[in-house]
Amino acid sequence: MKLHTIGIIIRREYLNRVKKKSFLLITFLAPVLFAALCMLPTIIMLKAKEEAKKIAVVDASGIVMPLLKDSETLHYTDLSGTPADSLKHTMKELGYDAVLDISALDPEEKALSASIYSLKPLGLDMTENINARINDAVEAYRIDSYQIEDLGSIMKEVKSDVRLRSYTISEDGSETISESGVYMIVSMLLGMAIYMFIALFSGMVMSSVIEEKASRVVEVLVSSVKATELMFGKIVGVALVAITQFVLWIALTGALVGVAGGLMGQDLLSSLGSDPAALMAAGDMGNLPSGMLDTAASEDGPAVILSTIRNLPVGTIVLSFLLYFLFGYMLYASIFAAIGSGAENEGDTQQLQLPVTVPLLIGFFIAIYAFKAPDSAIVFWGSMIPFTSPIVMLARLPFGVPFWELALSVALLALTFVLCAWASAKIYRVGILMFGKKTTWKDLWKWFRQN
Repeated sequence: MKLHTIGIIIRREYLNRVKKKSFLLITFLAPVLFAALCMLPTIIMLKAKEEAKKIAVVDASGIVMPLLKDSETLHYTDLSGTPADSLKHTMKELGYDAVLDISALDPEEKALSASIYSLKPLGLDMTENINARINDAVEAYRIDSYQIEDLGSIMKEVKSDVRLRSYTISEDGSETISESGVYMIVSMLLGMAIYMFIALFSGMVMSSVIEEKASRVVEVLVSSVKATELMFGKIVGVALVAITQFVLWIALTGALVGVAGGLMGQDLLSSLGSDPAALMAAGDMGNLPSGMLDTAASEDGPAVILSTIRNLPVGTIVLSFLLYFLFGYMLYASIFAAIGSGAENEGDTQQLQLPVTVPLLIGFFIAIYAFKAPDSAIVFWGSMIPFTSPIVMLARLPFGVPFWELALSVALLALTFVLCAWASAKIYRVGILMFGKKTTWKDLWKWFRQN
């Protein structure tokens, strides 16, 4: 192969793609969508407030109603003397949205049952709020039933609120704060990001090959250059397009999120006040680990989280991301190029793509749960096997990976890329000029062996 010829093909592939309107549209529209995804949870949580509901309460126990305090969204009316069955069928006429029916206390079990009937299903926050007040009432009743003086205060004093503070000790003996929830988020983001980019840009190579083959442009091209030069030029050209787009996405998304955050910051703080629970809800933190929620709500929580972020091996993560993206993309792009060379349209590649995309999906699923056991056997081997290592190893990196494991993983990935590229080039050389037949794996094997 001639490097000068490959360089010409790379330049042609790169310029043809970056000049397309679709490239410009996606490059500048995607950051807006990414920034919106970052900001929307906060906006939605601030704006998505439940409408106020009027609740008629029939409390046969006599202990729950005193704890049902009106709030911005819940207004209670004590109708304990009215049968609940009649209220259920007339609540709309009486102007109520729901009827809360609380049974009499069971003196032996010191328990009760509760049911709520509504014209429309109540929101989760409302039902959890009501349920919590009922449980508080039952717990208070049980405490009082022991007739021990100041038992409630004693139990509050006995209850522990210890927060485990995690530190990581480096080889030189220095200690750094480490919050596992931060590592979990970074791990998942890295795994999902590299999966998306490898799948997206590898598929772009295959589409380009199929497009040129279907339009018969490839017949003109291979009359001037070797098929393998065309394949490698196309792969590298798309890789440069991917890097260009990736850098622009990061820069534009960061700028948009920064500007939007600055504009929304004062309104967000004024609307949330100093309520940590509201702040966590606005940030859509409900799905985070309970330990991280406790840390975020604590007085020094933000400092702990920021310290953990600063202590991440950012340089190693960035360099590893580039290496794994480069070799992972080249590996899958070469395979997809071989598959595309044997097809005349996207539909013909479906059965050929499946065995290739399965390892990517397996790596993605392992990466999602890598934070739970980053050193487990399945995660370790997932970070070593070349077809899953780009995704899984990046998900492991925030938790610390020995240098020899990282080096071995990259070396295996690079070696596998070289072998797959060599095999794909042999298939591509024959397949790119085959027309009029639906290609199977048997055909690909035959083309590989005849070269």
